[in-house]
Amino acid sequence: MAQLLQPSFFSCNLTLSSARLKSKRVTKIPRSFCCCVLNEDKLTSVVKNGKDVLDLCKVVNGMWQTSGGWGKIDVDNAVNAMLRYADAGLATFDMADIYGPAEDLYGIFINQVRRERPPELLEKVRGLTKWVPPPVKMTSSYVRESIDVSRRRMDVPCLDMLQFHWWDYSNPGYLDALKHLTDLKEEGKIKTVALTNFDTERLQIILENGIPVVSNQVQHSVVDMRPQQRMAELCQLTGVKLITYGTVMGGLLSEKFLDTNLAIPFAGPPLNTPSLQKYKRMVDAWGGWSQFQVLLQTLKRIASKHGVSIPVVAVRYILDQPAVAGSMVGVRLGLSEHIQDTNAIFSVALDENDINSIQEVSRKGKDLLTVIGDCGDEYRR
Repeated sequence: MAQLLQPSFFSCNLTLSSARLKSKRVTKIPRSFCCCVLNEDKLTSVVKNGKDVLDLCKVVNGMWQTSGGWGKIDVDNAVNAMLRYADAGLATFDMADIYGPAEDLYGIFINQVRRERPPELLEKVRGLTKWVPPPVKMTSSYVRESIDVSRRRMDVPCLDMLQFHWWDYSNPGYLDALKHLTDLKEEGKIKTVALTNFDTERLQIILENGIPVVSNQVQHSVVDMRPQQRMAELCQLTGVKLITYGTVMGGLLSEKFLDTNLAIPFAGPPLNTPSLQKYKRMVDAWGGWSQFQVLLQTLKRIASKHGVSIPVVAVRYILDQPAVAGSMVGVRLGLSEHIQDTNAIFSVALDENDINSIQEVSRKGKDLLTVIGDCGDEYRR
């Protein structure tokens, strides 16, 4: 899923050419500021702010897993896997400048689509990337040069979406950066400007400064319901949408971890990836492993009722939340594949009993807004 760590935290396993918010009601921004509409097609949603429009698959292929820690990636196998996802209708890919070779893989992939696939598929492919700069002075030239790097790596004249992250809110340079990104959008180098891991207070400040962001990518799952608190209020007021990551908690929300006891050495599956380790910490903050087992058992009963798996129910529940335009499912390209499970997300419909059961067990955990803070605060603690 979409994670943010300093670039030095990542290791690359292949060689390429480039290798606490206090309560605050939001009342200042008119509802017409931006909007999102759902297509009749169950697969896609459209994020929009004024004349800035982008359609994307509701289930987004997250490429953090290409950055090291999940197994060695073979370039050809990875690109072929991307083609299979796109051919299956799962044609939106999420990456970042700091996700090792992710942008380079996309560049190889999109060129293969141009050569070997019909124009209709090329028109459906979307590449969402992130820019995670150090907190240096955000001059126009610095921003421009940084975005040009992503454009070259992804081999596109215009980025479909640039999602911006900022480490330190005490440094107001994020507004300068976003204004320069807006200029690049007007020049045709970026189609839509968005955010990742911004909290509600800063999102409101950005909108009040007239910066036309269309979405904010945040951590959101049946365990982490923080986005449905303060963030959802602002999103529903303004129309800014949420793209979620951590929705299957790196695989913790799956049958693999059902009825396991991690307190007994070697009794359960190993937490052997960065995402599993990250989201195990979220489980601990929320209520611990025993309470998490109750949640998994509840999700399993619902999944069995619908003839699907636990991850399908977990993603469907978040996609049905207010303001959510898309949810991330991480892809281990060339190592494992879950196209069939992912496509099941679009056909399953949770009923009132399902929703009530999930809400009941989810609310038994701690309020992570109180424990951690607002969306993205885990990166600034």
